[in-house]
Amino acid sequence: MGEDLPEFDSWVFGFGGGIFFLGYFLLEIPGSLIVERWSARKWICRIMVTWGFMAAATAFVQNPTQFYIVRFLLGVAEAGFFPGVIVYLTHWFPSKDRARAISYFLVASPLAMMIGPAISRLFIDIGRTHLVDGEMVTNPLLLGLKGWQWIYIFWGIPAVIAGIVVLFYLTDRPRFAKWLTEEERDALETELAREKALRADTSHHSVLSALLSPRVLLLSLAYFGIVTANYGIEFFLPSILQQWYQLEPSRVALLVMIPSLLVIPGQLFIGWSSDRFHERRWHSVLPVVIGATLLVLTPFTRGNIYLSVLCFSVAAAGMKSYMPAFWSLPSLFLTSSAAAGSVGMINSIGNLGGFLGPSVMGYVDSTLGSYVYGLFFLSFTSICSAALIAVLPLRQPQVHAPVEKSGP
Repeated sequence: MGEDLPEFDSWVFGFGGGIFFLGYFLLEIPGSLIVERWSARKWICRIMVTWGFMAAATAFVQNPTQFYIVRFLLGVAEAGFFPGVIVYLTHWFPSKDRARAISYFLVASPLAMMIGPAISRLFIDIGRTHLVDGEMVTNPLLLGLKGWQWIYIFWGIPAVIAGIVVLFYLTDRPRFAKWLTEEERDALETELAREKALRADTSHHSVLSALLSPRVLLLSLAYFGIVTANYGIEFFLPSILQQWYQLEPSRVALLVMIPSLLVIPGQLFIGWSSDRFHERRWHSVLPVVIGATLLVLTPFTRGNIYLSVLCFSVAAAGMKSYMPAFWSLPSLFLTSSAAAGSVGMINSIGNLGGFLGPSVMGYVDSTLGSYVYGLFFLSFTSICSAALIAVLPLRQPQVHAPVEKSGP
């Protein structure tokens, strides 16, 4: 996009990448409540279809203003998806299995980050002008469009198809699952209802009081700091590698796949370990600390591409692996609509970090001509978030089966 539209500098890309999250902010809490009170199946279908159309529309952007508008509307379209799925999983998985279930959902993101660049490489050179044996060569267009435009169109089509599939095949709750036996449905519904009743005895929150709860607000702030770092890295990692090592776009596309190779096992391990030891706090804190530490070290590896990619990979793994344990925290002290609203609240406020991180990275590079101080800033926000989670008062209500009394 940058070669065709020269007015798109680091600041424009950073601000456009961030403005997505302003639109995203608007429907997060309503989306979570819709999943809790209405239908995950219908809401997720709506999200995926509208997101697919808006993603494809990015292919036809011609100037920064259009870019900002499309990015904002893309955020509106996606709003409610992530917290909606987190809430949806509470309808199916008891607390003892929830972190693992969340981890299975979360690994879809790093998988997409591996598959996406690999597919993008097939399109990236369409219509591109580049140097071949000392001569500038322009590849032909495909149906009048360049490679970067086809990438956006290709991303949009599967989302629309998947949304339609969800509408017909996703089951909202266990009681509607025809593929379970009656005994399995009853057992699962009974277990989930028992947990809900026991937690309701320890926490009496309306949706509004849950949203204003100090614990929910602090979790939102903690998530904000980590998301700031995550999206700052994710959005600018290709640009950083290009700036440091002057690589061909096709090689950059390969290198940015590598961090996902560590993110996937990291998330699965944290999900398994958090459930295995019935512990959430330190399974959230330690991966973030490790990630922030490696992020601080990345500028010192400049000149050695292998060390740079290794540090970025471990940093990305740390600052994403915490998520299965982190998203199990709200259900420790909230239930039903209060829990659904809190998940939406945490995600909506936290994802404003997706505006801050790319914006700061773009501003720092445009002003100083280097991403180094931006990387230090991202590490700082992550460490602050880890400290917040470490000191946050979280009392987990004990969920045990009722003890039968003996005798009369």
